[in-house]
Amino acid sequence: MLNNITLGQFYPSNSLVHQLDPRMKILLLVALIVGIFLAQNLLAFLPIILFLILAAKLSTIPFAMLIKGIKPLRFILIFTFVLNLFFLQGETVLLNLGFAQIKTEAVVSAIHYCLRLVLLVLASSLLTLTTAPIVLTDGLERLLSPLRVIHFPAHEMAMMMSIALRFIPTLLEEADKIMKAQTARGADFESGNLLNRAKAMVPLLVPLFVSAFRRAGDLAMAMEARCYHGGEGRTRLRVLKMGKNDGLSALVMAVLIVLTVLCSRIY
Repeated sequence: MLNNITLGQFYPSNSLVHQLDPRMKILLLVALIVGIFLAQNLLAFLPIILFLILAAKLSTIPFAMLIKGIKPLRFILIFTFVLNLFFLQGETVLLNLGFAQIKTEAVVSAIHYCLRLVLLVLASSLLTLTTAPIVLTDGLERLLSPLRVIHFPAHEMAMMMSIALRFIPTLLEEADKIMKAQTARGADFESGNLLNRAKAMVPLLVPLFVSAFRRAGDLAMAMEARCYHGGEGRTRLRVLKMGKNDGLSALVMAVLIVLTVLCSRIY
C-alpha cells in the first residue's frame, strides 16, 4: 500500500505540462479545486474529468501511475460511500433491505462525494508529478511574495511545504524497509481485526518517527552549516517567466469553470 502513494513524487519528463510555469500550475490546481466543489451534479464533473485526462495525456505520465495513488484511499472511499448511502434521505426508494431503505438520491450523492474525493487526489498528484520540488518552492514563494507587505514569511512557508512534499517519498521508503524488517522478525500487519492491525503498527510507527526526527535534525544542521538565513538576499538560478502555453492553459481553465457552473445549473 505504501508504494501506491504518488503524492509528493516527481515524474521527470519534457512534456508540455512539465514546461508550464509552476505559478500557473499552482493557480490551475486552486481553480480546479474550486471547480470540483462548484460541481453540484454528476454531469458537471464531466468537463473536469476530460480536463484531467487531457492533462495526464499531455504530461506523458502513465495513467496507471495516477490511478495507483487512489488505492490507499479505498477504505475512505468505501466508508464515505456507505455513510452517504444509508444516512442520506430521499424520496425515491431504490432498494428496500427491510432494516434500511436505499434511496436513489442517496446513491447519487454517494457517487458524487466519492468522485469529488478521487478528482481532488488526482489533481494534486498531477501537480507534484509534473513539478520538481525546488521549482514548486520557487512558484509558491513568488505567489506568496505580495504578502510580505504584512510581514508574512513567504519564503519560509514555501520552503516548509516543499520539504514536506520532498520527504513524503523518503518516509514511505523508510516505512517500507521497516515493515519488511519487522515482517522478517515475525510481525503480522495483514491479519486480524482492526484493533489488532492498529496494535501491530506500533513497531512500525515508533522507529519511523525516530528516523523522521533524525532526518529533520540532520537537515537543520546542514542548513545552518551552509549559513542558510531564509530568502533574504537570495538569487534564483532559474527565472520564472509566463509563456503562451501558460496563457492558453489559463483560458482552458476559465472555460472549464464556466462549463462546470452551467452544467450544475441546467441539469
